[in-house]
Amino acid sequence: MRLTVGQVHRHVLALASSRSCLVLGDNLPLRMLSLPRAVRFHQTAWLGTETVQDKSASLTLASLEGQNKVEYGKKEKATRIGGPKPSSRASALKVKPKVSSFNSKPAKSTLPKSAVVKKTLKIDESLFSAKSFEELGLPPLLIDRLNKEGLSTPTEVQSAAIPIISQKHDAVIQSYTGSGKTLAYLLPILSEIGPLKRPTEQYGSDKRSGVEAVIVAPSRELGMQIVREVEKILGPNDKRLVQQLVGGANRSRQEEALKKNKPLIVVGTPGRISEISAGGKLHTHGCRFLVLDEVDQLLSFNYREDMHRILEHVGRKSGTSSRDILGPLARRSERQTILVSATIPFSVIRAARSWGHDPVLVRAMSVVPLESITVPRPVLSQPDANSNSPSNSVNQAAVDSLPPSLEHYYCISKAQHKVDTLRRCIHALEAQTVIAFMNNTKPLKDVVFKLEARGMKATELHGDLGKLARSTVLKKFKDGEFRVLVTNELSARGLDVPECDLVINLDLPTDSTHYAHRAGRTGRLGRKGTVVTICEETETFVVRKMRKQLAVPIKPCEFTEGKLLVHKEEDVE
Repeated sequence: MRLTVGQVHRHVLALASSRSCLVLGDNLPLRMLSLPRAVRFHQTAWLGTETVQDKSASLTLASLEGQNKVEYGKKEKATRIGGPKPSSRASALKVKPKVSSFNSKPAKSTLPKSAVVKKTLKIDESLFSAKSFEELGLPPLLIDRLNKEGLSTPTEVQSAAIPIISQKHDAVIQSYTGSGKTLAYLLPILSEIGPLKRPTEQYGSDKRSGVEAVIVAPSRELGMQIVREVEKILGPNDKRLVQQLVGGANRSRQEEALKKNKPLIVVGTPGRISEISAGGKLHTHGCRFLVLDEVDQLLSFNYREDMHRILEHVGRKSGTSSRDILGPLARRSERQTILVSATIPFSVIRAARSWGHDPVLVRAMSVVPLESITVPRPVLSQPDANSNSPSNSVNQAAVDSLPPSLEHYYCISKAQHKVDTLRRCIHALEAQTVIAFMNNTKPLKDVVFKLEARGMKATELHGDLGKLARSTVLKKFKDGEFRVLVTNELSARGLDVPECDLVINLDLPTDSTHYAHRAGRTGRLGRKGTVVTICEETETFVVRKMRKQLAVPIKPCEFTEGKLLVHKEEDVE
C-alpha cells in the first residue's frame, strides 16, 4: 500500500514539474522548479530519516525559497519590465508554459572575450656575461645607489634575471644559495616603482593606489634580511617605503606603520600578511609584483590557507580579464609573479604554471620557457621499481643549490666528544665566522656553554627567541662579537652572513636537500667555504649516501695537533 501511494505521489509531482509550475501554498509567490529539483525534493520528503542534504543543510521551504530567489532573480527582472507583478495563483496560472531555463543551455555572452596574448620572449645571451649594471638597462638613479653600496658587477643569475623581469615576464629564478637571487628580483622591481624608478615619469606625479609589491618569505629571518636589502638600496630618507610584516612582531604597530608610511613594498611571512589582509588593513588589489621567496618551503601544508588568500588578493593573474573577478575586487592591477628558490622540484614547476602566465625558468647563463621543462612526477615507492627515478629531480635540485666553491669533509667522533672536535676543527681551519647546525633546540645552550668554557665566544639562535633577541644575536654575530653561532634548522634558509667561512654539522641533516641548504650558508657570492660533518662511526653510511646523491667529494678527515689531515677518499660506486 505504501509503495503504491509513493508511486502515485511521484507521478503527480512529475506531472506538475513537467508543466514547470509548482505552487507552494495560497499565500506564497510563484516558485518554479525543474524536474531534477522536484524529484530531489520528493526524495527528501519520502526518505524521511535518510535526508539528502544540499551543501550540508536540510532542504526546507525556507531554503528552497532562498535558492529560487537567487536563481530566478535575473529572469524575473527580465520578464516583468513594464508589466504588473503577478500576486495571486490566478494570475500565475495564466502565464503561458515556457521551456525551463534550468534545462536550456546558457546563452553566449555578446561581450568580446579577452584574448590571452602570449608575451614574446626576447633573450639577449650577450647580457649573461654583463660586466656592469648599466648593460642591464637599470635606471641611472638606481645604478648610483648600487655604486654607493659597492655593487658594480652583477652575478650570473642577476644578469639573466633582470632583463627578463624587466620585460614583465612571470619568472622562476633558480640558482645556488648565496648567488644573489634577492637582488635579481629586487632591482627590476625598484626600476618600476619608488624614487629610483625609470625617468619616464617623475616620482610623485602619479597617484599611488597603495602597495605595489608584496614579497613573501617563509621565515622571519629571511623576511628581515630582504627588508634590510631594500632599505640599503633606497637609502635612509626613503626606507619608510618598505614595511616588514613578519610574525612575532607587534601587529598593532605594523598596522599603524602601514597607515602612516603608506609603503610601496611589503615584505613578510604568510601568516602575518594574510592576517592583516583579512583584517582590512592591507590592500593589495592594485599590487603589480608578487614575489615568493624560498617558494618550495611556502608550498608546505602549514602555509596552504595563508598562501591561498595571498594569491587570491594580490593583484590578478597575468593574462586574465578584470571582468573575470566579480564584486568589489573587480579593479585590480595585472600582477607579475616571481618565484625564487635554490631548488625547483616538481611542486614548484606545477605551482608556477598555475599561478603565473607563460612563466620562464631563469638560471645562471640560461633562460628557457617553463613549458619546455620536463620534470618527473613524484610516484609511489615500489619495491620492484628503480629506486633512483623518483628522487632524481630532488637530488638534482639539491646539487644545483650547492655553491660551487665549497670543500666538504666529514670527521668521526663519539657523541660526548663532538663539541671538543668542533673546537679543534675551528682552530685547525682558522675559521673566524662559524655556523654550527644541530637538529634540536635543547642541546644548543649546552654546546654554547661548553664552547664559552673553553674560551671561544659563542651564541645560540632558535625559534623560541623573540624577534628583538634574534635580531640582536644576528647583528652581534655579523659584527664579529661572536665567533660561533649554534643554531638548528631555523637558519638553514635565508640566513645571509657573507663572512661565514665554515659550516659544521654537529647533527646529521635529514637528507641531501637539507645538507645543501646548510652548506649554502658559506661560500656565498663566490667566496670560498668549508663544510665539515661530525658524525659517529655508525652514521658514516648516511654521509656516503649523501655523497653519492649530491655527486660531491665529502672527504674523510681528522684534526690532530692543530692541523687538518685528509684521509684517502673512498671509492664511490
